[in-house]
Amino acid sequence: MLAACNNAKSPDTAAKDLASADQSASKDMSADAYNVAVAQADGDHKIAIQKCETLQGHDQQVCKDQADANYDAAKANAKSAKVATQP
Repeated sequence: MLAACNNAKSPDTAAKDLASADQSASKDMSADAYNVAVAQADGDHKIAIQKCETLQGHDQQVCKDQADANYDAAKANAKSAKVATQP
């Protein structure tokens, strides 16, 4: 089982493996950051909508429209950040 430990890789192969691992880790981190940002936006949106429920009539609709706009903007920001961090 430990026989592979004695097989040294060339510096070029090791560098390629390391670059591949770094790229994979970056992709995973950007996906995780995106998921966290979207979850945060979901939570913020739910709270904002609940606050809007305390209002009436036109004020309630304006509040909900603003909450929806903020939610859409947060999701768009999360998506653009994810794209920007992908190699």
